[in-house]
Amino acid sequence: MKHDHSPVLPGHGATDYARYMRIDALLELQRSPDEVIHRDELLFQVVHQSTELWLKLAAAELAEATAQVVAGQLAAAEALLVRATLAVRLITDQLEMLRYLSPVDFQAMQPALGNGSGAESPGWREVQGASRKLGRAFDEQLATHGVAATELCPTDPSDPLHRLAEAMVEWDERVSVWRVRHYQMALRIGGHRPAGSPGSPTNMLAKLAGHRFFPELWQARMSLTTNG
Repeated sequence: MKHDHSPVLPGHGATDYARYMRIDALLELQRSPDEVIHRDELLFQVVHQSTELWLKLAAAELAEATAQVVAGQLAAAEALLVRATLAVRLITDQLEMLRYLSPVDFQAMQPALGNGSGAESPGWREVQGASRKLGRAFDEQLATHGVAATELCPTDPSDPLHRLAEAMVEWDERVSVWRVRHYQMALRIGGHRPAGSPGSPTNMLAKLAGHRFFPELWQARMSLTTNG
């Protein structure tokens, strides 16, 4: 049994775990106790910084899924998209942490945020771009197979093309749920007026909640009711 646990990897840190995970740098990314104007800044930063990490992973999975779709490896693309979807579920769930941030406390720490907005999230922009590329690659596969989007409903679980379409719908839905949860949290802790109120920052959040990256797949579902 190996007893010597001395680090062998290059970098900073007392252990290889610390060096590989870059723990020292990671834990220095939050404002120090001397910098914060409110103790809940740590809560706010941890939620949002971890969100950026999960979005980074989701965007990478979407990019690889797109490459697999282009290569005709639809089952592999589906598995990657499932992983990206789970990342969005996780960032939705962690919004629950902000339930413990009161509107009064949020207002107190607001000066520390400057003019920052979640709309400026680089991770979210990467996810948006990657989703659009996936949609285009999927459309090319439909054309190659001579299949219309409306033919993908009802789903054939034995067909990789159908299964990928279902995974894409699930991705769209989970992103929408995340947006709705974000909207509700903005109302709860941000003290913003509801969507529809003139000048309310929540107007854009509410509008985006209904956005779909793959509208033709949703239209295929609606066509079942229309034609029924």
